[in-house]
Amino acid sequence: MSSSESFKGWCALGPDAVEGKLVWQDVPAKKFTETDLELDVLACGICASDIHTMRSGWGPTEYPTVVGHEIVGKITKVGSDVKDGYKVGDIVGIGAQCDSCEQCEQCKKESNSYCDGMVGTYSGKFKDGSGRSMGGYASKWRGPATLAIPIPDGLDLSVAAPLLCGGATAYSPLRDYGCGQENGKRVAIVGVGGIGAFGLNWAKALGADEIVAISTTASKKDLAMQLGATDFLAMKDDPEGHKKYRRHFDIILNTAADENMDFDKFVFMLRPRGHLINIAVPEKPCKPVPIGALLFSGANIGGSAIAGRAQLREMLDLAVSAKPNFMIEKRKMSEANEAVKDMVAGKPRFRYTLMAEGQ
Repeated sequence: MSSSESFKGWCALGPDAVEGKLVWQDVPAKKFTETDLELDVLACGICASDIHTMRSGWGPTEYPTVVGHEIVGKITKVGSDVKDGYKVGDIVGIGAQCDSCEQCEQCKKESNSYCDGMVGTYSGKFKDGSGRSMGGYASKWRGPATLAIPIPDGLDLSVAAPLLCGGATAYSPLRDYGCGQENGKRVAIVGVGGIGAFGLNWAKALGADEIVAISTTASKKDLAMQLGATDFLAMKDDPEGHKKYRRHFDIILNTAADENMDFDKFVFMLRPRGHLINIAVPEKPCKPVPIGALLFSGANIGGSAIAGRAQLREMLDLAVSAKPNFMIEKRKMSEANEAVKDMVAGKPRFRYTLMAEGQ
């Protein structure tokens, strides 16, 4: 293949890719169209979605594939029909979604993540038939300019990258359900992992009155307090501890992909009309929603998917001004296999970003 038809990327050839068996090889690039951008990848976060996809955890994956949807890159080519004023040399971000229809009500409100015509940044098919989307564990990325986001000055690229999916996934529901508004709000974050770390930081940056980190054991208590928690609840170590928070929270953000989640306990930790918002997708079917508990708690269970353009811009600006402590570790792009294995083993505290040579 010529350079115009391919680029180098870490290819998953089967589910064993998560065992350190990604292969650095030529990857077919989509046909460049005049609404596209081409980027040199400078940084790409490792997201749990990457792991689920590589091992076919959410259903069969079409191999070979290149994952990575938390991409920061330098523009090397701009299509003539790109309307956002981008130019060669600009630094932009591409999150989990790279295209949407731009015509529906959701898109017109910049809630693009709920567009029925959304295209994923990897494992998607471009609506114009120009190819299959490949992600950012690679030397380059090519795709629509539709949802590219300028990276503001003053934001470290290793931080900017994982914000584009993981950070946005935690930020959006906190904003949607009023964190920091109406007397601040009482917030709980379930799961002190990659996205939980973002949730704790954002709740603090948005001005929540109270931020309780909820985990199974107390092993991450000190880290949770560093991330912004004002209190900590270990559900397994303290089985009755949840009673302290009966009808207490306005928002509970569930970042844990746990199919055995005890929803009945959590809904009674909410004030009437409070919200339990789920942002992680387990690989196995979940326990049934407790309808009786919902009725008598007066609470709501819902979900939230990534973020639209408006919230992405707002979130990046807040990251610059508030300077949250996200605890992000740089890893070399050339060491992607080792980083993926460490991710599967649960080693990051709390996120990894793959960095291109020289970054």
